[in-house]
Amino acid sequence: MERNKLKGHAAMIAANIAWGLMAPLSKMAMGDPAVNSWMLVSFRVIGAALAFWLISLFLKRERVPKADLILMAVAALLGIIMNQGVFILGVSLTSPINASIVTTTLPIVTMIIAAMYLKEPITWVKFAGIVVGASGALLLILSSTAAGGEGNSNQSLMGIGLCLFSQVSYATYFVLFKNLISRYHPFTLMKWMFLFSAIIYLPFNLPQILATDFSAVPTNILYDIAFVVFGGTFFAYLMIPIGQKFLRPTVATMYNNVQPVVASFAAVFWQLDTFGWRKLMAIMLVFCGVYIVTKSKARDENAKTEPDVRPAPVPIRRAFGRFRN
Repeated sequence: MERNKLKGHAAMIAANIAWGLMAPLSKMAMGDPAVNSWMLVSFRVIGAALAFWLISLFLKRERVPKADLILMAVAALLGIIMNQGVFILGVSLTSPINASIVTTTLPIVTMIIAAMYLKEPITWVKFAGIVVGASGALLLILSSTAAGGEGNSNQSLMGIGLCLFSQVSYATYFVLFKNLISRYHPFTLMKWMFLFSAIIYLPFNLPQILATDFSAVPTNILYDIAFVVFGGTFFAYLMIPIGQKFLRPTVATMYNNVQPVVASFAAVFWQLDTFGWRKLMAIMLVFCGVYIVTKSKARDENAKTEPDVRPAPVPIRRAFGRFRN
């Protein structure tokens, strides 16, 4: 079991390092006139879907019942379409550091959703963690409003809001689909989720993709897109089911704290952003909030006598029960 937990921790660290690098690289890719946010999302989804299905041809095939395929389609809506699609759009409107700081709220959002849906109690210590983390997000918003002109600050606030929405969507995916994820190999899960996502994105973006003259796109931009597709999407999403399978949702999402650290150093190194004391204070407050919530969660879990491996929530099982034989 300890070895499996180590696999889960390593997988989440690797995925979040890739996502941390993806924020500034996505910003650089979208700096080219030929690449907008929706095209980059389409590259991610379609490219990852092709990669997962191509590799799956050489692996043992798993049979997936119709009911689970429907669940995977819902998981794709929350975990890919409404998460990464909205996140890339948010990155296009705000700075890479701002976007990556917002991702550190994921453990807190996960705890709130788990409390609402799974009826897990929120202690005073957890509540204090939420207040501390929220104050960090508020400081980030205020600093974005104070910087630049009114139009730019409003656009940045919209980008921060979209990034926050993507975290809510992803937290919902983490809470609701842990049991489904534990039943299948990561390649099986991801090939179906990305296929469903590609089917939704492709009709809206295919004409624009076909009309783009990629020979005119600079080589460094193509490299950025390649990393976003294969590093920040294919590799990261291959790691995530491993972390979800062996770690509790709050512990797994805690590794989102790696993203702003990686993104901040990368963005400053590539001269995409500046790193002032307000952003540093925002990171520290969010980190403190996440730490408080995580420690409180750990104490609650230590009081249990059996592992927290629970079936899919009752409402979902009832909703899709009619598809089972």
